[in-house]
Amino acid sequence: MQNTGHRAQWLAEGGYGIMVHYLISPPGDSDQERHDAFCSTVDGFDLEGFMRQFESTGADWLIFTIGQNTGYYCSPNTFLDRECPLHTSDRDLALEIARRVHDLGKRFIAYLPSEVYGQTDNVHQAFAWDPADQSEFQRRCTEFVRAYAMKFGALLDGWWFDGCYEWDVFPNSTYDWPLWLNAARAGNPNAIVCFNDGAFCINKVKPVTPLEDYHAGEVHQLVGGRIRLGHDPDSPLYLPDAQYIDGVQWHALVPVDSTFEGGEPYHYPDEELFGFVDACRSVRGAVTLNLPIGIGGLVPEDSIEQMRRLRAHLAR
Repeated sequence: MQNTGHRAQWLAEGGYGIMVHYLISPPGDSDQERHDAFCSTVDGFDLEGFMRQFESTGADWLIFTIGQNTGYYCSPNTFLDRECPLHTSDRDLALEIARRVHDLGKRFIAYLPSEVYGQTDNVHQAFAWDPADQSEFQRRCTEFVRAYAMKFGALLDGWWFDGCYEWDVFPNSTYDWPLWLNAARAGNPNAIVCFNDGAFCINKVKPVTPLEDYHAGEVHQLVGGRIRLGHDPDSPLYLPDAQYIDGVQWHALVPVDSTFEGGEPYHYPDEELFGFVDACRSVRGAVTLNLPIGIGGLVPEDSIEQMRRLRAHLAR
């Protein structure tokens, strides 16, 4: 039976989504030099060109990175600008994109890490990162999230939080999930939220918490139009058989012409990729395809062309 009151219902009703990892590691010998280089790069992002590409694909939602392990974020934030200045761009690129996505009648999901493990010492200090006790880190990081949620408001349809692993520095069993969810929905109570523990990559098909709205669904590789669970070549292959698992909307994030694990990017023939999307949509599962993006803000045209063919396929 369909759960028509589910917050993430619109994922099942759409065709598919696109994600891009727009992440900049700016050069420079000082915080100011790195900030200036970062701002210059973000200022050069071709918003018109990117939005033309996105619109042409027919995708129903966009997942866009505000920031990650580089320690630089393409949208000002009142918490971070106070506690660790010079780590956000002057241009509010993520907010500009959210507005343009909504102008198209589409949905915008923001990507952030839920940890700062690989970032610099000054970022660690600002967030009170402490592998021995992450309670203060959680308080500060959710203040950081809340600041974005309040600024974006109804323009923010959801969150994709990365790094929620069962690892020594911050086990996901110690997360205060209500604290994170309240911060994420501070500006929009209908915002959908997921937490990524790399489940499909470690041979696990289960929500991180039943409180999340949809699976992060990080996939590393498709084999024959099915998800390879785990990294081992002999790992089992899998497709969903239902819309929900433990009440959480099924969703997969698949790298196309890109990779989440290094090495050569994965590219799939139309028949294989489109067949996978069809199989997932047949049980009302949702699929997001992660595409590469250049620092100028454009996706390679070959990748966009395949998405245009997917749009035509789904229309048929």
